Amino acid sequence: MKQNSPLFIGITGGVGAGKSEILSFIRRHYRCEIYLADDVAHEVKKPGTDCFRKLVSLLGRDILNADGEIDKKKMADMIFSDRERLLKVNGIIHPAVKQYLLDRLALARAGLSCELFFVEAALLIEGGYRELVDELWYVYARSEVRARRLADARGYSPEKIRAIMDSQLSEEDFRKNCDFVIDNSGSLTDSTEQIKKRLEKYTWLE
Repeated sequence: MKQNSPLFIGITGGVGAGKSEILSFIRRHYRCEIYLADDVAHEVKKPGTDCFRKLVSLLGRDILNADGEIDKKKMADMIFSDRERLLKVNGIIHPAVKQYLLDRLALARAGLSCELFFVEAALLIEGGYRELVDELWYVYARSEVRARRLADARGYSPEKIRAIMDSQLSEEDFRKNCDFVIDNSGSLTDSTEQIKKRLEKYTWLE
């Protein structure tokens, strides 16, 4: 199964599937680096970056807060009512996120301590990561399980849960595009046994 060292794995799945707890387990027990695409997107927008300069050039300095950083809410208000502007912003941020990850991957591959390199996002498939990663993993959970988790953990209403789920890829699309499916509908122990079997060639950390 080892193709590169470290192996570059994308982890995706619908809201409420339990990606965070899966990654928490992996972080504790494998020699790995894990990046969340949302966190990376925040990192590449910091002042002084090429991405920051391009966004300010496109949207103006009105998107900045008092500290001179991009205000997430201000930017959201400017772009989500304007599809053309949204596409332009995504055209700046998404390549910057990918380049950030590839730079970190190159550093990891130049060293010896990391065997697995993960990126997590709900939109990896839509974002074109299928061509970037070595493997794409789908964290699956039955819709009723996801709905219960979202209601319990976040207090979402049934209507909000349904709207979010309907806006994401179908189970069929996730499965069609992914190399490995983790069924996270049951206990975490069940899920981790699936991961341990998949990663049995890699170093296990107690």
